[in-house]
Amino acid sequence: MHIEPGLVDGAKIVLSYGTAAAAGATALWHARETIRESGVASLALRSVAAGVLTFIFFEVLPHFAVGVSEVHLILGSTLFLLLGAGPSAIGLALGLLVQGMFFAPTDLPQFGMNMTTLLAPMFVMMVVAKRLIAPGTAYVDLAYAQVLQLSLVYQGGIVAWVAFWAFYGQGFAATTSVATFGLAYMTVVLLEPIVDLAVLAVAKTLRGQTPAALVSPRLYAAA
Repeated sequence: MHIEPGLVDGAKIVLSYGTAAAAGATALWHARETIRESGVASLALRSVAAGVLTFIFFEVLPHFAVGVSEVHLILGSTLFLLLGAGPSAIGLALGLLVQGMFFAPTDLPQFGMNMTTLLAPMFVMMVVAKRLIAPGTAYVDLAYAQVLQLSLVYQGGIVAWVAFWAFYGQGFAATTSVATFGLAYMTVVLLEPIVDLAVLAVAKTLRGQTPAALVSPRLYAAA
């Protein structure tokens, strides 16, 4: 999905197993928190929803190869705001796995790198959100500046991890390709906050009509 085959190979790829294990463990910790907060059924429903949306982001929405990777409209902050960190992380991993198993088997060796690239920025964004968003603010009431900062954190994290894997695998020979990819990815940074605000506006109109099990409690209720 993000890391092209051959960018990191040989013994170096072992590092991705460790980073993916750490990301997976963090996702499970957040999943446990979701269960404590909303129950197992809510976690399952929201994780499946995130997985379906992730697959759509990967395979249905426009995407194109640029530099060392591909540019996708992966709406990480949208998933986080609607579904929460735990379900979003699980859904991102599931969508990535389904894509690799059934549509892009050449991506499977890079699964650990791609999983890390998608999940690690999600957890950083969650930490930033806690500092950026006042406890008395529901997500549907966020301002554009707040949504933009969340998008910058998530998408910037993706670019940073792609750059790390590229330099780790290819050294400074990857500099031009990494720069090209980073510049192209700025289009996603510009689009994502607009999508987020549109989705949150729709969610706001559905306040009181959306089943609580399908969304993050923070979407409508202040912490």
